[in-house]
Amino acid sequence: MDMLAEELKRKIRGEVDTSDTTLEKFSKDASLFKVMPKVVVRPNDATDIEALVSFATEKKKKGEEVSLTARAAGTDMSGGPLGNSIILDMTAHFNHFISLEGNRAVVEPGMYFRDFDLETKKKNLEMPGYPASRNLATVGGMVANNAGGEKNLKYGKTGRYVEELDVVLADGKTHTIKKLGGKELVSKLTEQSFEGDLYRALADLVVKNKETIEKARPRVTKNSSGYALWDVGDGETSLDLTKLIIGSQGALGVITRITFSLVTPKPYASMTVLFLKDLDELGTIIQTVLQENPDSFESYDDHTFELAVKYFPEFAVQMKAGIISLGFQFLPEMWMLATGGIPKLVLLVEFCSDSQKEAFDKARALKKRLDASHIRAFTRVAKNEQAAEKYWTVRRESFSLLRKKIRNKKTAPFIDDFVVLPKDLPEFLPKLTAILSKYDLTYTIAGHVGDGNFHIIPLIDPTQPGIRNVISKLAHEVYTLILAYHGSISGEHNDGLIRTPYIKDMFGDDMVSLFEAVERIFDPDGIFNPGKKVGTSFEESFRLLDLPA
Repeated sequence: MDMLAEELKRKIRGEVDTSDTTLEKFSKDASLFKVMPKVVVRPNDATDIEALVSFATEKKKKGEEVSLTARAAGTDMSGGPLGNSIILDMTAHFNHFISLEGNRAVVEPGMYFRDFDLETKKKNLEMPGYPASRNLATVGGMVANNAGGEKNLKYGKTGRYVEELDVVLADGKTHTIKKLGGKELVSKLTEQSFEGDLYRALADLVVKNKETIEKARPRVTKNSSGYALWDVGDGETSLDLTKLIIGSQGALGVITRITFSLVTPKPYASMTVLFLKDLDELGTIIQTVLQENPDSFESYDDHTFELAVKYFPEFAVQMKAGIISLGFQFLPEMWMLATGGIPKLVLLVEFCSDSQKEAFDKARALKKRLDASHIRAFTRVAKNEQAAEKYWTVRRESFSLLRKKIRNKKTAPFIDDFVVLPKDLPEFLPKLTAILSKYDLTYTIAGHVGDGNFHIIPLIDPTQPGIRNVISKLAHEVYTLILAYHGSISGEHNDGLIRTPYIKDMFGDDMVSLFEAVERIFDPDGIFNPGKKVGTSFEESFRLLDLPA
């Protein structure tokens, strides 16, 4: 065991691991990158993390390159939880459900959302800002990325439900961060402490740069890029630093405890399903659907549909259904394929209500309205949640199937999370398809069409000569198109190693300078997960790709 690991063993009570197997595992996530850490630690409690922060700060002040990168489930597709120094495995010991009082739940960041959801559902409550990877993700990773998913249209992303965060900051102490206003804020701004200095510096930054910050506010309704300075308050009457820590990918401190507000879910659902032959009428359809105020408005493309047909038995397993039974469920779709071919886009519009009849009436009313407009689409209504399950399974499981079933190819999430205004989609999507068609790639497109947030997952041959150049060219073309429509480069997956180089293109030099200032205020010695929001160039990012040069 090397000297760093020996020193760490004397500092904390949790485990210190430098085995080859562990280092290899923690060198990767669900992204295209590989970064080998020096050591993986499993902190036992907040005291251990405080000791780790103090240790890293001391080392950094001596000129040693030491950093701390918090990691949970490792499902991140951006390279966010990868680091070349000390990795903190938060799933080992920070995985407890602490309390549930009223509509507020307190939980540790390493708890898997699936387990958290089981606990809250016991009281008929849920945190609705969960991602499609709800069965794989932890709540800490969801907060760190400001994740979102199928319920975002009505309920918003994870960050909307964060009330308080316990965070170990750069002073090596645990702080409870929450929205402050009135006398509480005045008191904090006059407090002579590390936290007081932090609040004063951020208040000053917000006040002095009000116009720059407001000008940079994303025009789309969904964004996980940069630091959300436009959401923290005016710095004089209110200041909410949770808005900076949410979505920071651990670059400002280490979260040790999360307080969520919860909602009571509607128990019944029905769905209107649309199979579009072309995209010409997408703008009209989106406008019509959004006027009906659905709970979810999702989509997947023809490639995803083909994947579902090809791996029909696997979808039966996911749904816990027999193949014959599932085949009967898909008879209307089989008839549609036989008579009209594979649809260009499948749209799922879900309505939730307190009664099944009310949900069904809403879905049926939308179908009648769409049919009356004579759109060129096959439409049908899934009366209840059971009938809709097959569509949700295709939407949720396509990425997982891509990763598991396509041999000799690798999923390549590098243009996987863009957002444009829904009104621009009819014009934007054909231009995007034209770009993609120039490259010999298999890919799927699925997304939250109600927010204009789409996920493109290409498949690549990792041994193909020149594949790095393909990724570089395609990424630049796609992000240039997104920004031409004033979109966001990330709606919910965050920046990490893959998108940090594009931050300047999206926000401009002035805002990047403010993002850098935020990091200096929170983390003056640069010990927290460096290079994940600012500070990583294209050259540095592409050098870390787990692909042949």
